[in-house]
Amino acid sequence: MNKWKLVNIGIISGLFLGGLLFILEKWSSKKVYVLLMNVDYIPVLKEIPLHPVAEFILHLIVSIVLVYVLYYGLSRFKSEKKVLLYIVINTLIGAVLFLTTSFSDRTPELTDGMAFFYWLSAHVIYGWLVGSLIVFVKRNN
Repeated sequence: MNKWKLVNIGIISGLFLGGLLFILEKWSSKKVYVLLMNVDYIPVLKEIPLHPVAEFILHLIVSIVLVYVLYYGLSRFKSEKKVLLYIVINTLIGAVLFLTTSFSDRTPELTDGMAFFYWLSAHVIYGWLVGSLIVFVKRNN
């Protein structure tokens, strides 16, 4: 697949995930968007005051890299067209990333079940979107 198509899938999916978590945070007051933008657990970045736009660009870069890694990783096993794998992998990544909430006082408590539910649900949808876009683009090449 063309690398620019993967970049676009990463951007579209990343915009969706960011937008969804932003809306969920405004609606529920659970700091799930703050968690998405959080870099408190990254040694060098936590020392740099980042503008919200810079935080979001970092999120989009992570989304693009993740789409590349998943696509090429799954391609090695001829599984890049299986949307369920993208959902499962992104859900697992979301669950692991929720643990980073324990490194910051700005994010939800690790024991906040509703925040975890919103966070994980958004990552399920993100995984579905990534997988669906990849399958769609592959079919229409």
